[in-house]
Order: sequence, then C-alpha cells, then structure tokens
Amino acid sequence: MKAEDLKLVVKEKYGSIASQSSLLQQEGCCGSSGCCGELEFSMIGDEYTNVAGYNPDADLGLGCGLPTEFAGIKPGDSVLDLGSGAGNDCFIARTIVGETGKVTGLDFTEEMIRKAQQNLAKTGFKNIGFIQGDIEEMPLSDSNFDVVISNCVLNLVPDKQKAFSEIFRVLKPGGHFCISDVVTSGELPKGLKEAAEMYAGCVSGATEKQEYLKIIEKQGFTNIEIKKEKQIRIPDTVLINYLNENEIKKFKQTETGIFSLTIIANK
Repeated sequence: MKAEDLKLVVKEKYGSIASQSSLLQQEGCCGSSGCCGELEFSMIGDEYTNVAGYNPDADLGLGCGLPTEFAGIKPGDSVLDLGSGAGNDCFIARTIVGETGKVTGLDFTEEMIRKAQQNLAKTGFKNIGFIQGDIEEMPLSDSNFDVVISNCVLNLVPDKQKAFSEIFRVLKPGGHFCISDVVTSGELPKGLKEAAEMYAGCVSGATEKQEYLKIIEKQGFTNIEIKKEKQIRIPDTVLINYLNENEIKKFKQTETGIFSLTIIANK
C-alpha cells in the first residue's frame, strides 16, 4: 500500500474513533468505562491508574505505554506530544510542567484535534495548544522543544526516518524524546502485514526492533535506551480475521513477537 493510502486509512480510522467517542460521551457512556473508540483490542492495560493529570474523557484506549513515566519532564519545560489524540498525555505533561511550561499536541486528524480542544476547554489550562499536522512534515520551528513524547503513533507513520529526523529538528540542543511504540521481533505473517485494519491498529505498521533502533541512531540521537518492554498478545478472536487456522498455529510456534517499547534518546 502506498504511503498516501496508509495515511488515509489512519485518518479515516482515528477520525471515526474521535467522532464515535464524542457521541458516546454525550450519551453518558464514555470515560473510565472504556467503551469509547475501541480498536479490535487494547494494548495498554491499566497503566494510567492513579497517574496525576489523567483525564478519562481524553483516554480513548489507543496507547501502548506511558511515555510521561520516563520522559524526565521538568517544571517549565516545553513539551511536544506527537499523535496527541484526545489530549490525555498532554494533560499529564501539563501537570508536570506547571503554569510556567508549555505543552503542544500535534495530530493528523481533524476530529481528534476537535475532541482535544473540547477536553481542553473543560480544564481552563492556558498553556496547552493543539495543532493539526503531519509528523513527517511538522508545521513547527526548529529547536523549539525540551521534550518530545509520543504514544503508539510512530508505527503509523509510513516514513519513520522522516519522522525521527523531524523530531531531531524540533528538539532544542540537549533536548530528548521519550516514545512508546510497537515493534516486531521476527517476520509477521503476510496476512497481518497486508491488513489495513491491523495497520491502523498499530500492528502491521510496526518495524523490526533492531531496524527501529538503527533509524533512531541514524538521525543523530545519542544515549538511546529502552526503558520498558512488554510483549503484546493478539487474541485469537482478532487473528482469525486475518489468518487461517494453520497460519495462526504457525505464528504462535515461531519466535515472531510483537512488543511495546518505551524508548528515550538525546539530541
């Protein structure tokens, strides 16, 4: 699938999730009940429990980690959240940077930006902003942020080298990123790799782990460190939509794995 087609898949899928969550919220169903904006399975579990600044209205269950946990954000920092969605990680970052800092959320989808702005309006915060844009070509100036965070988004970007090059560009000298993302170990079955739905679900767009780390290093980042890693198990009820019974059995017998990583690195 061409890059522009993949981007259209992402925009349509996540636009639909944002619109659906707004409708469900109006009907009193959204928030901690977890019925909003579902993909086929959730990868994050309950990592946000008791995290300061957590906003249930802004949590659409689309993450695969908790990047703010290891981001080293300080009061007064300028923070950029890539693929900010409904704003959850931005609100958590705002709790850390305080009134003297600044948080910017960048998202590809108009509906997500609208949802995030609705959530922001309820908080009264004046130092959070949400803008629409492409991670491969960010509408942001050079050397502008102390910290870049992202949660289960970069694997949705077709050109990851461009994405990390842009991250390097917008970070201040001495700045750093903390990113939670999905990677693979081994070769995914063809049925999963070619499924557009699994791309939007953050699986078939995942890069092999060592290649992912090489991409980061090639852009000039240093002190690359994996802070957290866990395997993601895809339920049989999901696999059966893309693989036959023999393919599922073979997939489980191989060393192929899908993992969420939380990675930090310095500019």
